[in-house]
Amino acid sequence: QVQLVESGGGLVQAGGSLRLSCAASGRTFSNYAMGWFRQAPGKEREFVAAIDWNGAATSYADSVKGRFTISRDNAKNTVYLQMNSLKPEDTAVYYCGASRGVSNLIRLGAAYWGQGTQVTVSS
Repeated sequence: QVQLVESGGGLVQAGGSLRLSCAASGRTFSNYAMGWFRQAPGKEREFVAAIDWNGAATSYADSVKGRFTISRDNAKNTVYLQMNSLKPEDTAVYYCGASRGVSNLIRLGAAYWGQGTQVTVSS
């Protein structure tokens, strides 16, 4: 089992920035690809960003490319999502997920999920 706890969400004005964190515990953190997903009210959960086990490869949804950056610190068992130039359409609950491999994470979703953190962007 992998336990994931997100933090860093909040209310921000359009154009602002937030950094989300996801702290992992349980099985070896560096064995897992990590990702961020989000779910807006009335919509399906969607992929945002993913990073492989050592941070060498990343992947982003087109809607956040150039604005969001995913990173990880395996020594701290933590993955981050730096979100810049936020837009009202970025408003959602953001979930951290873990899985074996980035491709599995993106195609199938996470094997383990956090509880989510709310991000609200006002116009």
